[in-house]
Amino acid sequence: MSLRALSLATFSLCVAIALAGIDAAGQGRGRGAGPAGPPQTARQAAPADLTGTWVSVVTEDWRWRMTTPPKGDVASVPVSAEGRKVAQGWDLNADNASGNQCKAFGVGGIVRQPGRLRISWQDDQTMKMEFDAGTQTRVLNFDRAAAAPAEKTWQGFSIAQWEGPGVGRGAPATDPRATGGGLLTRGVPGGGGQGLRGGPPPRGQAAINSGGNLRIVTTNFREGYLRKNGVPYSEQASITEYIQRLPTHPNGDVWLHVLTIVEDPRYLNGPFYTSTNFRLEPDGSKFSPTPCRTDAPLSVKGK
Repeated sequence: MSLRALSLATFSLCVAIALAGIDAAGQGRGRGAGPAGPPQTARQAAPADLTGTWVSVVTEDWRWRMTTPPKGDVASVPVSAEGRKVAQGWDLNADNASGNQCKAFGVGGIVRQPGRLRISWQDDQTMKMEFDAGTQTRVLNFDRAAAAPAEKTWQGFSIAQWEGPGVGRGAPATDPRATGGGLLTRGVPGGGGQGLRGGPPPRGQAAINSGGNLRIVTTNFREGYLRKNGVPYSEQASITEYIQRLPTHPNGDVWLHVLTIVEDPRYLNGPFYTSTNFRLEPDGSKFSPTPCRTDAPLSVKGK
């Protein structure tokens, strides 16, 4: 199977898996070790192993991820009038001069940057995600009592929990947005937010789930860019992610799927969804951190 065909098949599967995990939201309290034993740590309760070095596989949205699109290109992003105005006024030189080179590498855009992702456990209740693009590090706290620091950062403050089959106890709950016209009732577009090749994934697919989702909610972040060409998200945005390790492909490949939902009352008119795929690498030898840097945008034909 070609890489492109594999990506399309993987996308259809991973969205069905993500929906199945989201439909079981609220079960991330952690499994107990038994009536007489202490509760398990987040590391012990993990329904799937997400650790390792993963490389992003870019088979869609090439012009928005592998290059810097022209200024004002907001195609497939549900920008508000204010968001469009900010995008049209983007100035790369001004960002560089003011020390804001990492605005495209913040929590709202880092997963879409091409490169490698290294996931490890910092301790039994804290997971670490390191990106070689921009030399960025995210810390995922499974302790829901943890408090956010006073200072906002590019990667913000993340609370994580396991969700899905086999995680937690009690009856499954639905995502609270499902009853209000939210994620489950709208469907989950892929790629750049308006569907893979123009439409959402087909409904009615069987959900094959061998583990669970990692749900991440991030707050306390600095304003940044959804894309390299200055399409903005504000500090008022809410950013939710679902990470799923997919069943091993028949050819031996292991894939990681990341569904990201950005909702921003200031710069967006509705939720912005992206679906990003990573493939597990044998080791971390190709992990090569680089500083935050955005190439000059492509010129618009005729200008």
